[in-house]
Amino acid sequence: MHSNAFHKKTPMKKVFYLLFIGLIVFGSCKTDDDVQEMMQEEEEMEEEEEEEEMAVTELALLDYFQFLTFNQPLDIQSPPDGSNRLFVVEKTGRIQVFPVEETATDLTFLDLSGNLHTNGEMGLLGLAFHPQYDLNGYFYVYYNPNNTTSRISRFTVEFGDINAADPNSEFVLMEFNQPATNHNGGQLNFGPDGYLYISSGDGGPSIHGQDLDNLLGGILRIDVDNASGGLNYAIPADNPFVGVPGAREELFAYGLRNPWRTSFDTLTGKLWAGDVGSGNFEEVNIIESGENYGWHDYEGNNCRLNPCLNQNVVFPFHTYPRAQTGSAITGGYVYRGTLNPELENQYVYADFVDGFIWTLDINSAANELLYDTNFKISGFGTDENEELYVCDLQGGKIYKFGRVEVIGSNN
Repeated sequence: MHSNAFHKKTPMKKVFYLLFIGLIVFGSCKTDDDVQEMMQEEEEMEEEEEEEEMAVTELALLDYFQFLTFNQPLDIQSPPDGSNRLFVVEKTGRIQVFPVEETATDLTFLDLSGNLHTNGEMGLLGLAFHPQYDLNGYFYVYYNPNNTTSRISRFTVEFGDINAADPNSEFVLMEFNQPATNHNGGQLNFGPDGYLYISSGDGGPSIHGQDLDNLLGGILRIDVDNASGGLNYAIPADNPFVGVPGAREELFAYGLRNPWRTSFDTLTGKLWAGDVGSGNFEEVNIIESGENYGWHDYEGNNCRLNPCLNQNVVFPFHTYPRAQTGSAITGGYVYRGTLNPELENQYVYADFVDGFIWTLDINSAANELLYDTNFKISGFGTDENEELYVCDLQGGKIYKFGRVEVIGSNN
């Protein structure tokens, strides 16, 4: 069992002292041997208490759900309903649900495997719960029904069963063409403004990153609570390209190659994205309205085309070279939990190919290697307490950033 250290306990010395006085006051007939035995027990309890108080814990990556294994997990989400559950998205089409308990077993919440294309980087790629999920039961998925389409749909939880979705409740919000089976993006996030943010890759051909006339190579932002213009959603009035001739008004930001895993910092409201590089650099970006992040003119801070004529580019918050330290970034989360204070104000992210997990200080931009694993890290997620988890696509496990007692710390 994994447990927190430093539990506060009532000092046993006081307990035994009061008992001893009580025996005297009420005329106890205890012998000297009885009193001596009591005092010895008191000393032993005191020693145990001191040992517990001296216990030291450290950050550890835990196989927390030891009875659970998944089929290519790549996303972890927690609904805003106070139920203390996690939902794991499998690339192959299922969403599994289970309580945040070490001995948990899982149930299938939704299965889209019969209507799914999974070749290359396609499949069931993302999940987001409506901010009012506890009232309306709405959740949203990003998946590929065939090898040329990305689809974002809304489903509804089954009436009377919080652990099952109604498979017949699908409402298709949008579809757009995919020219190839890679660079699909696929993350869904509700922002603090209540709008749905959709990460969209460039679809394979790199030319789409600078195009404003399609939905590829950027972050989209839509209003799922309203509909307008013949769409099944509405365009927020403050989207940056509203009214711009030739531009898709759903675009919130552009110039991205394949934003693989995005998340909002729940304290600052900033949107963080890991953008997969081409041949030289992986990027960590902070996404802001209307900004151009450079692809395909730039990769990292470097110009790919000579000359690079577009100077209105926002360069990454952080980059790392592909040849030295990784090959495909997996974006993570700014840690806002309470269990691991050493992760405070750290953006925790990884490399899918090489299994590295890093921390990136959101203030100083100092980057440190946290773990060198053999995992194929495909995604991160948090529970309702904002504690952090990570997916191993290949091994099928979910690991928790937790704590273990340091061996020998009591000596």
